[in-house]
Amino acid sequence: MTRIYFEDAEIGTTRKAGPYLVSKEEIIQFAKQYDPIPRHIDEEAAARSIFGGLTASSAHTFAVFISLTPKLQPRPLHVLAGMGWDELRLPNPVRPGDELSLEATILEKLESKSKPDRGIVRNQIRLCNQRNEIALQCIGTILVARRPDAKASA
Repeated sequence: MTRIYFEDAEIGTTRKAGPYLVSKEEIIQFAKQYDPIPRHIDEEAAARSIFGGLTASSAHTFAVFISLTPKLQPRPLHVLAGMGWDELRLPNPVRPGDELSLEATILEKLESKSKPDRGIVRNQIRLCNQRNEIALQCIGTILVARRPDAKASA
């Protein structure tokens, strides 16, 4: 699969990935390993929580976002490294049976002043369920490769 270099990334372009089906079993398994609190692993305890039922942990929701990122279409960016996530919000819980889809819109591009072979891209990230409710949103900053012939002329 061909990837988009920094030069080809256009501000305002939106790429999408998904859906990703979240099962009850996956929520419980992930939580047992990484976030073993009752509302994520025990349906009775979850029913008594403020969520009124089983929900994925925030770490699990973030992991789904990360797993969908390389699948963004029409073509993913040629990412060298993630640099951070600003304004991370989780406004709605993820529940068993939710189908999550990722949307990333390019907000900004910055050329690296010190490394001519890369640039920085900032994306508006939205991970939504099948009802288009936002489960996760943030601004992601990534390091993106420049086209090999572009760095020679820089």
